[in-house]
Amino acid sequence: MVFVHNHLSGNPNPSKEDLAITNKLKEASQSIDVVVHDHLIIAGNEVYSFADHGLI
Repeated sequence: MVFVHNHLSGNPNPSKEDLAITNKLKEASQSIDVVVHDHLIIAGNEVYSFADHGLI
């Protein structure tokens, strides 16, 4: 599974809330045997990948 959301601010970097919800989503997904492959943040033409930053 890949989670995706946008940042209207134009800053693709994750907030502390983004980090927290990603951890909760990973835990919930594991409980039903679903693998989270990435969480992407779209901000304008930029994309932040949690997987590319070692956070998944």
